[in-house]
Amino acid sequence: MIDIHSHILFNVDDGPGIFQQSIDMLEAATKEGISDIISTSHTCHPQYHVSAELVKLQVHELQNELHRRHIPLSIHLGHEVRLCEDIINLVKEKEILSLADSNYLLLELPSNHIPHYTKNIIHELHKIGIIPIIAHPERNKAIAQKPERLERLIREGAAAQITAGSIVGHFGRTIQKLSMELMKANLVHTYGSDAHHVKRRPFLFKQGLFYLEKHKLLDLVDLFMENNKRIIGNDSLIMYEPDVSSKKKRSLFTF
Repeated sequence: MIDIHSHILFNVDDGPGIFQQSIDMLEAATKEGISDIISTSHTCHPQYHVSAELVKLQVHELQNELHRRHIPLSIHLGHEVRLCEDIINLVKEKEILSLADSNYLLLELPSNHIPHYTKNIIHELHKIGIIPIIAHPERNKAIAQKPERLERLIREGAAAQITAGSIVGHFGRTIQKLSMELMKANLVHTYGSDAHHVKRRPFLFKQGLFYLEKHKLLDLVDLFMENNKRIIGNDSLIMYEPDVSSKKKRSLFTF
């Protein structure tokens, strides 16, 4: 299995503080059944800006340690990029890392709103061959108030990533409920742990998949696992038309 969103580098953002905590996280990932993990430290964030060079340096160091310990896990380069007006230039200058050197970029919106220029950024990213994947939209307050806002971003050319912890209720019942609504409406396409620490923000990767299986949503499990694999392979994602067949969903997801 492939985890496309994680904070495993040490002493760079709000992830692990020291080298051993990073190794503990990577060992925990293998226990979850994860074979490949994309390191997505924050960049362009108001509090954290982890450079591409530092990401490469630490990933190399951690991968070497995994080999030394015979831990069967491959680490891939990446960033979780906070939306900013200069993002196009930063991508062109290779100061921002796409997911596993693919044409996909993990894009984080501010927590409370969707900036007015978001659609323009999506269009400009497409012009340079980059497809943005909106990180954890279920935790954005503007989308929580009007989920159709996410649909509009999807129709503009973005994809979306759900977080395992959101599915199992780690962030509360309200976010868990919204997560289920977004997934059932075909507004989510990929799956990640967004793990930060083995205890404070654990992977919950397998637990999230089990939750979907328990609720008879194996089609979503298959979709997420396939699309995560396609990101690593730089292939086109599977994306379905939003399902607005029920009255409840029609009120939530139509324009």
